[in-house]
Amino acid sequence: MRQNRDGGDTAARLTVATSLDAFTPEEWAGLRGAMRSDGAYNPFISYDFLWALEESGCATRRTGWLGQHLRLEASDGALLGAVPCYLKSHSQGEYVFDYGWADALERAGGRYYPKLQVSVPFTPVTGPRLLTHSDAEEAHVHRALAEGLVTLANQLGLSSLHVTFAPEQEIGVLQRAGFLTRTDQQFHFFNKGYACYDDFLETLTSRKRKALKKERRAALEAGIELEWLTGSDLTEAVWDDFFAFYMDTGSRKWGRPYLNRLFFSLLGERMADDILLVMAKRAGRSVAGAINFIGGDALYGRNWGAVEHHPFLHFEVCYHQAIEFAIANKINRVEAGAQGEHKLARGYVPVTTHSAHYIAHPGLRRAVADYLSGERREVEAIGEFLAQHSPYKKG
Repeated sequence: MRQNRDGGDTAARLTVATSLDAFTPEEWAGLRGAMRSDGAYNPFISYDFLWALEESGCATRRTGWLGQHLRLEASDGALLGAVPCYLKSHSQGEYVFDYGWADALERAGGRYYPKLQVSVPFTPVTGPRLLTHSDAEEAHVHRALAEGLVTLANQLGLSSLHVTFAPEQEIGVLQRAGFLTRTDQQFHFFNKGYACYDDFLETLTSRKRKALKKERRAALEAGIELEWLTGSDLTEAVWDDFFAFYMDTGSRKWGRPYLNRLFFSLLGERMADDILLVMAKRAGRSVAGAINFIGGDALYGRNWGAVEHHPFLHFEVCYHQAIEFAIANKINRVEAGAQGEHKLARGYVPVTTHSAHYIAHPGLRRAVADYLSGERREVEAIGEFLAQHSPYKKG
């Protein structure tokens, strides 16, 4: 495929790579959002994170995630933009659910899989999807990448193409390329310049403030001690403990955890300073933990697990400790993962997330468009309702 850049007669070439090794770490690090020196740094679109998923075997052809990464380059080979994209044989590990769409098409005699998925595997975190090099014109690159995705889906004869957890500013260009739009809800904490955790508590209503204090005391009543681990603290022994938690809880929640032990070792080698592990100990033994990733302006809560179960410990390790760390380190917000209205009472507020879907089959496209229209209205109404029940003082 070839795309022409507007405003000049230099041809840009768009190619597809089955592995991230078609890029060098240095050129990938020049993409907006992937630069560690940037306040908008998103660790999940870093080369290290995406390559660890491939190198560990977590996101490969064998697991149903065959790379179809787009590479847009100038005539001299310089990287202009990229898209992390996968040819998928299932809909697992995405957190934006399309099982109903697949069932409808296949009952009608069509074939839904394989499909194209633009996302970070197993990661319901909003971040750039149409990645633009810092030296390139963003609008031109976004359009070339969006149109290139549609061309790829059509050339492969696929039923659909999905861009999930995209930033709102990318949705317009995807719509113009023929995508339908979808919304959902997450819960985020916003640090309003609090000097300490108690400052945050003072912004809550008296009833909610007392409830949180009581909950936090109860979480530690069994003699639980908590610690923050990052950087050189992340030894292989620590990863062994955390992986045991992850496997225990993940196996009970969804049957087969997506991430393997090697993946966490690779993170420890390459991204230790981007990681916060909150670990809980009792009687000198680690019993629970949560992994968070540190971005340029956000702390991202991801996986949690435990081998002992204590009342409220999940809330303490995943939500309260993340808020404390963000305040202590002057991080603007905490994104605590997918779904979960229970986060509202703990200082997290509803935020709209966005995805875009290109449906090639005309009949399915009409049905999905009708469904999404009603779903967007419902998501908006629920968001307004939840915002009215915020734990914060009015005004």
